[in-house]
Amino acid sequence: MTQQSKGTALITGASSGIGAIYAERLARRGYDLVLVARNRERLNALASRITTETQQNVEVFPADLSKADDLVKVERKLREDVSIRLLVNNAGIGTHTSLLESNVERMAEMISLNITALTRLTYAAVPGFVARQQGAVFNISSIAGLAPELLNGVYGGSKAFVTAFSQSLHKELADSGIKVQAVLPGATATDFWQIGGLPVENLDPGIVMSAHDLVEGALQDFDNDVLLSIPSLHDLQAFYHYESSRQALFSQLSSNQLAPRYNAK
Repeated sequence: MTQQSKGTALITGASSGIGAIYAERLARRGYDLVLVARNRERLNALASRITTETQQNVEVFPADLSKADDLVKVERKLREDVSIRLLVNNAGIGTHTSLLESNVERMAEMISLNITALTRLTYAAVPGFVARQQGAVFNISSIAGLAPELLNGVYGGSKAFVTAFSQSLHKELADSGIKVQAVLPGATATDFWQIGGLPVENLDPGIVMSAHDLVEGALQDFDNDVLLSIPSLHDLQAFYHYESSRQALFSQLSSNQLAPRYNAK
């Protein structure tokens, strides 16, 4: 017997990797799905398997979010489909190539997908969530948002935006009942690395987490209302200290007087 649906989850970058696993996990939790990605064949195969295994309704929505017309179609879907309760902003690209060795057009594409598309989809979804007083946004960021020196600077900068955007959105929506989570994967075993030019086999296996474990940890954090989920981080106290120090600076960052360390003229 089909379980009663909890509503619909729209997942971008859903054809493989982290996005596909979110689709499986959310369907098993009772959500119908809208799967967004460029590869229709992969989406169809995933949708067929999930429907067979879970009996949830799965809609395939082929779209290239780097193209304005396709992005508008997904925005329209988020605004008009009142069954949508969850938005998983997973679509994104990255590279390990240094800034000086990277093509600037490729970097602009990265900004468009990692920042602009994510922002527009969130803006399309959240007003409806607030009006219905129900909904959640998952933004897939990266540890590179906290440590931009690790990889390409445009990629790290784009993920720093995703993390900061999520933190700000969480604060704005605190009284609305809408949940926001930023997920910060470390190195994860997906085709992200192959697409970026560095197959995952070239990484130290001791730092590479399976995508299944990554999503499972993030969903457990979501259940526990954790805003920034870092499933690969073992020493949470180190992060709590970092975050506490960051927040302690808030009241000191703006002043009408030059700091005493400067020699005022």
